[in-house]
Amino acid sequence: MNSRRKFLKQIGMASGAIFIADSILADPYKPLLINPLNKSYIRVKGSVTQNSKPVKELVVSDGVSVTATTSDGTYELITDSNQEFIFISIPAGYKIPVSKNGTANFYKRITHNTSNEQVIDFNLEKSSDDNEHKFLLFADPQTLDMDDINRFNNETINDVNKFYPDKENLFVVSCGDIMFDHLELFPDYENAIAKTGLPYFQVLGNHDVDGLSRTDEKSHLTFQNFFGPRYFSFNKGEVHYVVLDDIFWYGDYIGYFDQLQLDWLKKDLEYIEKGKTVVVFCHIPPNNFSPERNNYSDKASVTVVNRELLYSILQGYKSYIITGHMHESEFISEQGVQIHVCGAVCGAWWSDNICDDGTPNGYMQYSVKGSELSWMYKSTGKELKYQMKSYLNKNENNKNDLTMNVWGATNDQKVFWHEDGIRKGTLERFLGFDPATIELFSGSDKPKKHSWVDPSKTDHLFKLSDLEINKEITIEYSDFFKNTFTEKIIG
Repeated sequence: MNSRRKFLKQIGMASGAIFIADSILADPYKPLLINPLNKSYIRVKGSVTQNSKPVKELVVSDGVSVTATTSDGTYELITDSNQEFIFISIPAGYKIPVSKNGTANFYKRITHNTSNEQVIDFNLEKSSDDNEHKFLLFADPQTLDMDDINRFNNETINDVNKFYPDKENLFVVSCGDIMFDHLELFPDYENAIAKTGLPYFQVLGNHDVDGLSRTDEKSHLTFQNFFGPRYFSFNKGEVHYVVLDDIFWYGDYIGYFDQLQLDWLKKDLEYIEKGKTVVVFCHIPPNNFSPERNNYSDKASVTVVNRELLYSILQGYKSYIITGHMHESEFISEQGVQIHVCGAVCGAWWSDNICDDGTPNGYMQYSVKGSELSWMYKSTGKELKYQMKSYLNKNENNKNDLTMNVWGATNDQKVFWHEDGIRKGTLERFLGFDPATIELFSGSDKPKKHSWVDPSKTDHLFKLSDLEINKEITIEYSDFFKNTFTEKIIG
């Protein structure tokens, strides 16, 4: 595991260097202005309307200052030359504006010129009642080349269009590592997501940075040129959503929240009543236990080193932090915050159809009613009822040993077994490798696409030993929301 993490960093830096050399000549990758030693100040004012009617109490920000529109829908703030965007926190009851490329369009660029005053207006459109809504969480699409882009189109995008024909009050969050270092493929990603007709919010991942940069401040310039601010908020129904950047880049990376966005978040949440549900999206999980399961010590690149600062800001809210990065599935709670580590769209980097813990390629579906969230993993190409996979192995006693991978299971959930219709008991939970990952990823030449991929130990495995041959066994699993899933197995 240590060697794999180091390898990914090394190739990230190398390919990033190649990309930056090419990008100097490409207009979409024009560097953004960062001039910390010679600031100039600009008064930005404007209005937010819906069919010429003012939208009041809507939050507006430049990433440092946070204000709200007055009763006539107008706002005003002072910004400086280091800030590139004015963005709004889309309020509940309004549609998410979408650019022609499929990405959420909630921001406008500040024009840095000799003028010390600018007018930036926004216009919104009412939505249907969004108290009930859904979102899909794309962790790690991580496309390296056109083969990966084609799989993303043919598998992931087609899956969304097939299983989610109703686009009303549905949005998508791409939760980082949209690319696998080759940022020149961002337009191909945009072409793909535009086919769904859904608004997509983007999160910065460690493989979405300008790899040649040696400072964090300049590492996200290309990402911002395509997708706008690296942190922002929006609202749907009774839920407040926040996107944060937890990639600190210095030629390598650690998980870290910088002071600028933490200060912004405090101001943003001043407009949200305590007790409300707040959902935070970032790429690196604040915490997870894969390092302990797999015996590697490089926790700074797979956890957020100053996560307690975020936890303290979220105190008093019902909060979730939803992430990717690990290409594994894990659900934990820490200091009153629920943390979701979601399986990857690309699985184990598009090398097969599963992640390195056996979770299938796929994405998360979240359903929201009022302030309550429910969730379920959506395996690409499968129905939602596909929530576990079984493996039978004949043992030395000429009986069967059964292993179940239940990728959505939390720490306290049980898996039951029935023999010929009679419930017999529970399966034993254990730490180990999914059998398919051993077959696919073990060995110096496996898999062919990325030979550095290794199986990862997971604790969402369950086992049952010495099953009688030719008995009908039914496995039963109920998720956190009392949805029950079964699988029949003939030994």
